Amino acid sequence: MDLFSQTKDMPTNLLHRDGIVHYYGTIISRHNANHYLNQLLQIIEWRHDEAVILGKRIITKRKVAWYADKPFAYTYSHTTKTALAWTQELLTLKSLVEKESGETFNSCLLNLYLNGSEGMGWHSDNEADLKYNGAIASLSFGAERKFSLKHKQSKENVSIHLQHGSLLVMKGSTQSHWLHSLPPTKKAFTPRINLTFRSINEKQSS
Repeated sequence: MDLFSQTKDMPTNLLHRDGIVHYYGTIISRHNANHYLNQLLQIIEWRHDEAVILGKRIITKRKVAWYADKPFAYTYSHTTKTALAWTQELLTLKSLVEKESGETFNSCLLNLYLNGSEGMGWHSDNEADLKYNGAIASLSFGAERKFSLKHKQSKENVSIHLQHGSLLVMKGSTQSHWLHSLPPTKKAFTPRINLTFRSINEKQSS
């Protein structure tokens, strides 16, 4: 099913079982969202992402960046990244997301998709470095893209289009029971930046 409209002030859970996903809609005006999109394209230290698949190192078209309170190590897809220090823009956005969601975060993985041909396959953000059942807040800028979730057992799907300047928060047992993806599309020709604010388990990362 597709869910396109949610109440901003009182977001409902997009999942009817085994997790919590709240979509807040746009929390940043279009003017300010345009400003942040342009700033993030310029100031973030973007690097092509890497993954090790069947023993072979793959370089993706998608670019990423990893920032945090401390130089936390974060390992996923059999590669490890060391966090950079926050920029002032990222701290401002983190504060806004924390205020809207009522959650707190100590890190952020940023993704840059230059056009609709770049996406993300089915996966869960359940790495050992992350706080167990911790919230993950996804702040989107740029091209509107479809975000999909799929239950690991029943295979049921839930999809929503993430708007420019919008916020989505996954929490509770979502990562244990659901996969999520950003499918490629021929309808997007401009960049999209996705900030995923997370909580690193400091004891695990030390």
